[in-house]
Amino acid sequence: MQYKRIRQMREDHDLTQEQLGRALGVSQRMYAYYESGQHMPPPPFLCALADFYSVSVDWILERTDNPAVNR
Repeated sequence: MQYKRIRQMREDHDLTQEQLGRALGVSQRMYAYYESGQHMPPPPFLCALADFYSVSVDWILERTDNPAVNR
């Protein structure tokens, strides 16, 4: 499964895979695997990504069209 919103958010914020991987504590290669869907992102990574962008994990996973975080 490819996670289109992971790439979309990174590009919208003018970040490279290396920059974002470093910010989230993963290598550029691993980040690229997650973005392309070659590896399934683990829950802690998804949570960190959601926190980084202030969006919900459900939105990242395309379970909703509302990016708002429900807290």
